[in-house]
Amino acid sequence: MIRALVLTGFGINCEEELAAAWRLAGAEPHLVHLNRLLAGQERIRDHHVVSLPGGFSFGDDLGAGRVLANRIRYRTLPSGGTLLDELSRFVQEGGYVLGICNGFQVLVQTGLLPNVGGGLEPEATLAPNASGRFEDRWIRCVATTPSPTPFLAGVSTLDLPVRHGEGRLVFRDDEVQTRVVERGLACLRYADSEGLETHVYPANPNGSALACAGMVDVSGHVFGLMPHPEAYLSAWNHPDWGRRIRLSGHAMEDGEGLALFRNLVRHLTGEVKP
Repeated sequence: MIRALVLTGFGINCEEELAAAWRLAGAEPHLVHLNRLLAGQERIRDHHVVSLPGGFSFGDDLGAGRVLANRIRYRTLPSGGTLLDELSRFVQEGGYVLGICNGFQVLVQTGLLPNVGGGLEPEATLAPNASGRFEDRWIRCVATTPSPTPFLAGVSTLDLPVRHGEGRLVFRDDEVQTRVVERGLACLRYADSEGLETHVYPANPNGSALACAGMVDVSGHVFGLMPHPEAYLSAWNHPDWGRRIRLSGHAMEDGEGLALFRNLVRHLTGEVKP
């Protein structure tokens, strides 16, 4: 059974939805409070995937995800290392890391994404939305094909909700952005109604560089995105579900977001090849 660690505590508030996503995908979710990891009472390496849910960790008082990222980077564990050390080792040994919304912000702040320099230093940030407001609505995304990460295998376009005030991806400098483009790491992008990448508001809800809605590291094992796939597990979650079902000609059961979780479970169980 694929074991999925779901981080909880300190303002994280989407852990139950994320656990449900892993459960529906065929994995065994394990909700773990941050303090239990910091105290050495739970171990990252006992899992196949570590997932950081959305929410408002530590109230986002110093910037979205910054306090949680600092605890991961600097807090010393009983073993003498840090959670960032353990996450880095976990990825090197074949584990996967998923960060959604606030979790994506944490991955960027810790340097796990995009990490094109390989030094786990912050190379980007998620700044306040260009609109100057909290965006809470549905958007469309387009994925890179072929996908650089198993999470998006076979995915072309998908509708997902966004719920964030700080989702505008800004790279540290032009060199980092160029390397992200060259390696195809901006693998999920905001799209218009025709499914074409767009920088134009409101289809692009935050003004992110490269119209980036989701990004992967060079290994393909660390994936973060601002939209919430765990909020679209059933076809009936979509605000336009009635028309979509009529047009499809059959009663769709699964929401599009569930595919991301099923993709990774199938990848890890060998149902699909890398």
